[in-house]
Amino acid sequence: MSNIVEIRWHGRGGQGAKTASLLLADAAFNTGKYVQGFPEYGPERMGAPITAFNRISDKRSYLHCNIYEPDYVVVVDATLLTAVDVTGGLKKDGAILINSSKSPEELRPLLAGYEGEVYTVDAGKISEEELGRNFPNTPMLGAVVKVSGLIPEDQFVKDMEHSMHHKFANKTSVIEGNMKALRRSMQEVKGL
Repeated sequence: MSNIVEIRWHGRGGQGAKTASLLLADAAFNTGKYVQGFPEYGPERMGAPITAFNRISDKRSYLHCNIYEPDYVVVVDATLLTAVDVTGGLKKDGAILINSSKSPEELRPLLAGYEGEVYTVDAGKISEEELGRNFPNTPMLGAVVKVSGLIPEDQFVKDMEHSMHHKFANKTSVIEGNMKALRRSMQEVKGL
């Protein structure tokens, strides 16, 4: 099915890559899309490399397997660029989004010859400034929506605000910080 968009997330245990993939699935579902969001489980522990996946489509997908040729790759921890084959199978007409203060040009030599689009956003800095802690998943989620264009940005922000109010009903500062982080990451993506 050519209408399926597949995303592979690379992070470390505790950074929220799994949570971000599930939030993206929820947001896409709310726009009427068919979605899958799931992690690859193994011997995970805090700090160990993990992988999560999304399939987003206008039609029902009957695929139930990991994603080996993604349209997009999201790297939540840039140290994985030299530890894991993050570009493995990544389509040339796709893109990779990396959490880094460096420019896409600076990171391209670490991408095993990948010739497609490269984007970066400093999700660590954004989360520390807006949330007071390094939670890169929320800014990475906003950035992947910006890069992919899968969900209209205004609808995505509205949906995430509703989701945050539901999840953090009594923690107004957490809601505000996450929403600021989402919006900032969408504005600060390098490589657009």
